[in-house]
Amino acid sequence: MLRIAAVLLMAVPSGALAAGEPEFSLVIEKNRFTPERIEVPAGQKVKINIDNRDATAEEFESVEMKVEKVIPPKSKATIYIGPLKAGEYPFIGEFHEKTAFGILVAK
Repeated sequence: MLRIAAVLLMAVPSGALAAGEPEFSLVIEKNRFTPERIEVPAGQKVKINIDNRDATAEEFESVEMKVEKVIPPKSKATIYIGPLKAGEYPFIGEFHEKTAFGILVAK
């Protein structure tokens, strides 16, 4: 039994047993992000889980946060952002810019 536990621990990536980054969720539905505003801790790396419920792909993009990620239709993706300085960071859905947008606020 101890041998199995030792093998399992060796298979876990370094740092995976730590508490991890704060997690936040975004949903893409009807070519919109929900919520449109996310507040995150400044100075800390964060994890954002994106659930694209639409039948079309969307690209999460933010020039200010230096991130671009295409999320295929009916799928989920995870992005890591930061650490960010306190401030406001807009993001868009590049494929539906007129309706898919939001702001991430680091406090």
